[in-house]
Amino acid sequence: MIDEPVADVLDRVRHLSAEEILSDAASRYSGRVAFASSLNVEDQVLTHMIAAAGLEIPVFTIDTGRLFPEAYDLLDQTCERYGLSIAVYCPDTADVETMVARNGVNLFRGSRFLHEQCCETRKTRPLRRAQVGLDAWVCGSRTRNDGGPVQPAEWDAAAGLLELHPLAGCDDARVWDYVRAHDVPYNPLHDKGFPTIDCAPCTAAATAETTEADRTR
Repeated sequence: MIDEPVADVLDRVRHLSAEEILSDAASRYSGRVAFASSLNVEDQVLTHMIAAAGLEIPVFTIDTGRLFPEAYDLLDQTCERYGLSIAVYCPDTADVETMVARNGVNLFRGSRFLHEQCCETRKTRPLRRAQVGLDAWVCGSRTRNDGGPVQPAEWDAAAGLLELHPLAGCDDARVWDYVRAHDVPYNPLHDKGFPTIDCAPCTAAATAETTEADRTR
């Protein structure tokens, strides 16, 4: 249980660097904080920071069953590079089988409702299992789905947890400067026009007109 208001947490961390936010979380929420990596470039930066500092923040990822092959290769590469054991959470087999039997393998193409149902089954439920026993979780997000900025610390009402965004306010240039400076491994699809990489059927390369919602529709 977090023993301070989220507003106080935000006041305390808003001027800290990403490394300092991670260090603070590891100290204050020892054994009760974890990092959810989507294996996007921001998450790779945070994984590097956690490993380089030897922080006791476990890393986990969600295998939805529909990821790009490059994501699985990157997962293995990251574990080997940093000597980490990244926990992999998968959707419940029975849940997926029931969903597919009712609505088809590519149900997400049918409607917004079915798209959300697919995300709930393949991503949200495994995430909630991974969050059991936590008081706080770390996320690499820098913007919301609507494109607005995130705060370094927010309350995740759906999970009932403190959500930390160490890279809040960090632009693309700073992220990639860090990647190059520290030789951080990243998904090669980023070099092919994919700013954000999610499930393969729902991720598109960016064009000048592409929005965040379009790229992960």
